[in-house]
Amino acid sequence: MKKVAFICVHNSCRSQIAEALGKHFASDVFESYSAGTETKDQINQDAVRLMKELYGIDMENTHYSKKYKDIPEPDIVISMGCDVGCPFIGRTFDYEWSLPDPTGLSDDVFKEAIAEIEKKILLLRAELSC
Repeated sequence: MKKVAFICVHNSCRSQIAEALGKHFASDVFESYSAGTETKDQINQDAVRLMKELYGIDMENTHYSKKYKDIPEPDIVISMGCDVGCPFIGRTFDYEWSLPDPTGLSDDVFKEAIAEIEKKILLLRAELSC
């Protein structure tokens, strides 16, 4: 089974959402990991709240900010987007999802970002299922 890593700078929001949705929708096709080039003390609390509200996924106790070097060697590496800075991990990205960071914005903006991540996870699942 392929290992997929979702990477952003702080590993606190978009990449955490992608890891959670990857596990939720595609754990039968690929293993999901998230990481960053830096870490935060906690993951984004709006992401935690909305993922629980929308999917029943409780990220509070199962997700934490970690660096790329602290996850298993992935087969596929996906950059979540460079609007807050481009993460450098010593290799090229297989995919660039170019998702804007919803941190500090309204719930509607957050929900749009989450919906876009879900869509991309489902497309990746379909691609890797072939």
